[in-house]
Amino acid sequence: MERKELEARVIELVAIAYSRDAMELSVETNFKEDLSGASIQMVSLVADIENELDVMIALQDASACDTIGALVDKIEEEM
Repeated sequence: MERKELEARVIELVAIAYSRDAMELSVETNFKEDLSGASIQMVSLVADIENELDVMIALQDASACDTIGALVDKIEEEM
């Protein structure tokens, strides 16, 4: 999967987990500042990533990512 395709898919998954419009999100979107979600939303996002992209990513690794772009980087490392 190419980087742009992966970014688009992760943005879709973030939009679902955080109940946001994917059009409002980008790789620069900050989880804490822009989305201010609960930890349960990150748990849901990690589960969706594992199911949809067939990539195992630790919750603590995903939670350590400040932005969607950083999360995409982490996913690429595991692919």
